[in-house]
Amino acid sequence: MTREPFGARLAALTAARGPLCVGIDPHPGLLTSWGLPDDATGLERFALTVVEALAGTVAALKPQAAFFERHGSRGVAVLERVVAEARDGGAAVIVDAKRGDIGSTMAAYADAYAGDGSPLAGDAVTASPYLGFGSLRPLLDLAEKTGRGVFVLALTTNPEGPQVQHARAGDGRTVAQTILDAVAAENAGATPLGSVGVVVGATIGRAGGTAHSLERVNGPLLAPGIGAQGASAADLREVFGAALGDVLPSSSR
Repeated sequence: MTREPFGARLAALTAARGPLCVGIDPHPGLLTSWGLPDDATGLERFALTVVEALAGTVAALKPQAAFFERHGSRGVAVLERVVAEARDGGAAVIVDAKRGDIGSTMAAYADAYAGDGSPLAGDAVTASPYLGFGSLRPLLDLAEKTGRGVFVLALTTNPEGPQVQHARAGDGRTVAQTILDAVAAENAGATPLGSVGVVVGATIGRAGGTAHSLERVNGPLLAPGIGAQGASAADLREVFGAALGDVLPSSSR
């Protein structure tokens, strides 16, 4: 199926609805706090309530796949419903699966999360490049073909991230900067925005992660960490600077 590229669709959604992504993270404590059972029934009630409330209002919804997978096949079936109903409601769906592998296995992940006809394929998926950016090629190629997006982990909010992401490659760039540069190459010439984005935590400024070139990515910058994780609008300005207009802040939990 041929459709408008993800980057263009997301740009239109953020212009119309505002730049906000809401995460759907139904962890056990959250289900319990809602008075719901920690099983597939409680999962379904929580997740579909969020979809019903927000799919027609926010630019994007981001279900965290792991919280559905922990309930087995019934949980995955709920994720499939979330993807379908959120898209029907008009929101862009970013499946937060953080997949990363090589060769035929990466191609299989691509079919699952970017293939037309797959019930798990939303509008975009998160991916890990730490087996080498080139290992994502099957996913990047299929996503481009089907008009979907890929958000590549670059600078994450977890305290262990800088050990790898701030390490220096042989040419002196940080590992994170090599990822940002590779994504920029994928998006070269795209307007109004490329379809390959990066995940850059909204709190990384506090960890000394601001010395990276974000304005040249020319793709959406998914910024988790808003709200419960402690980041504010001021943090967004600190971290993203001139690239602030491409930021999609994400609030979860």
